[in-house]
Amino acid sequence: MMGPLPALMADRPTSSRPLAVERLGRISYARGLEIQAGLAAERQAGRGVDTLLLLEHDPVFTLGRNARAENVLFPEETLRARGFEIFETGRGGDVTYHGPGQIVGYPILDLAPERKDVHRYVRDLEDVMLRTLADYGIVGRRIEKLSGAWVGDAKIGAIGVRLARWVTSHGFAFNVATDLAPFSMIVPCGIADRGVTSLERLLGRAVPLAEVMDRLETHFAAVFAR
Repeated sequence: MMGPLPALMADRPTSSRPLAVERLGRISYARGLEIQAGLAAERQAGRGVDTLLLLEHDPVFTLGRNARAENVLFPEETLRARGFEIFETGRGGDVTYHGPGQIVGYPILDLAPERKDVHRYVRDLEDVMLRTLADYGIVGRRIEKLSGAWVGDAKIGAIGVRLARWVTSHGFAFNVATDLAPFSMIVPCGIADRGVTSLERLLGRAVPLAEVMDRLETHFAAVFAR
């Protein structure tokens, strides 16, 4: 879907607060939770620096705090037999899928004192993904009352966050070369009447994952003034 670039938020002035970016490759969901917990505890204690983790996960379905059992369309034992892990997790939102070819971003940020606004934080994460789409000439959009980044009526970027003492964890998932078939085993994010898509499906060509990570990283730093 090509066209004029979408109207996005203006860049914030760069602050003096540093941002560490770590690319972890492909890891299990459990390992991702462990790494996040350690970094979040450090930030809550006033130590360390804000960090953006970029990674892929092994195939996994995750259920957020608001997940409804009926949005998982197959029995758990069937999904496990097909090679999927299933995790109940502390982020917001319903059920989603993570797997190879999807870039997952876990920002571990201390939003205090000047960014203590959950709504703004979610909009900022959307902005990062919309700017990345614009780099490829794709018009992304927001949909009122639904989080994430959308192209038409198909979601390309999902968001599910957790905040504790204004320190963030969990984050966003951006479909680049993702196998979209597993999304048919669930009702993604509890939304039955809309689809999912990927950057490669929209462009009709392969896109290096590292290249997209570069763009997400650059836009994240700009949007969050790091």
